[in-house]
Amino acid sequence: MTLRNKILVLVAALAVLAAAAAASVLHAADREDQKNRPRSDGPRVTAGTVSLRPGSGPRIVFRSMAWGPHRDELATVAAGDPAGPRTASGVKCLRFYAAAGTGVCLQAERGTMTDSYRAVILDDRLEERAHYALPGIPTRARVSPDGRWAAWTVFVGGDSYAGTNFSTRTAVLDTRTGQLTASLEEFTAYLNGVEHHSADTNFWGVTFADDDRHFYATMATGGHTYLVRGDLAARTVTSLHPNVECPSLSPDGTRVVYKKRVTGLPADAPWRLYALDLATMAETALAEPRSVDDQVVWQDDHTVAYALAGDYGTDLYTVPADGTGKPSRLLTAGLAPAYLP
Repeated sequence: MTLRNKILVLVAALAVLAAAAAASVLHAADREDQKNRPRSDGPRVTAGTVSLRPGSGPRIVFRSMAWGPHRDELATVAAGDPAGPRTASGVKCLRFYAAAGTGVCLQAERGTMTDSYRAVILDDRLEERAHYALPGIPTRARVSPDGRWAAWTVFVGGDSYAGTNFSTRTAVLDTRTGQLTASLEEFTAYLNGVEHHSADTNFWGVTFADDDRHFYATMATGGHTYLVRGDLAARTVTSLHPNVECPSLSPDGTRVVYKKRVTGLPADAPWRLYALDLATMAETALAEPRSVDDQVVWQDDHTVAYALAGDYGTDLYTVPADGTGKPSRLLTAGLAPAYLP
């Protein structure tokens, strides 16, 4: 092949590569444009004011997953009409929870090379009161019933609870004083009545009691998980029951609903929802046959809500907390709900 022909082949090849690159960029731009367009069959979302203020009427505030310009924003719907039109706030959260006019929003800050994350404490108008850098990927968030305490969990190694190769960091914040416990590993742990020290100990999934002092959470160590009861004043956690992950305390403080690993289920979907009576330690399997990787939220003293995969990423479902009934879809394209009075 002559030099001239070689040059012509090279020019042609470069032209093909340039065309392919241009097509790829246009395709990506088109996909991004499609993501920002509301789906005709999706929930109706409009911009407006979202309040966490008590007394504003029974409602659900949650992360809206509907495609369109308001995806990932905190949105609200009437509790009596969860499938109705939703109002979007403009505030974006990966995880969220709220109570008594205080919210915690775990956010991503997009960088040129890597993302960083932060926890933002919100007032009842969704205005930032304080923020804290996070050491990993957000996964769980809770606020105590009176709004004083906030907690969050991040992955600092690994990115899934399904396997065993992960590490978490769970922080607890006094929102009144600003005092932050950066990791529950600073607390003294008791396992089966004996003070426990192990480098592999992890905590996640805090849920607060209404006495402004106690909480429940998951402690993992030695390849096992345990329900623990924490004492914020004594700075201790004490094991209560094995094989408990992501507990959620009922409004009356008598039960926790949690995900439990069940022998024989697939390794990537190993959980079923259970309720535990804290007085008797009796377990009851809930009527949800699918694997739920979420920390449920109590709708009331009888029903829990949780997320499962859906067409928009996740949908929210409810099921009775006593083992009766069957699951029901609460709303499409939603995640991380908080029920507000």
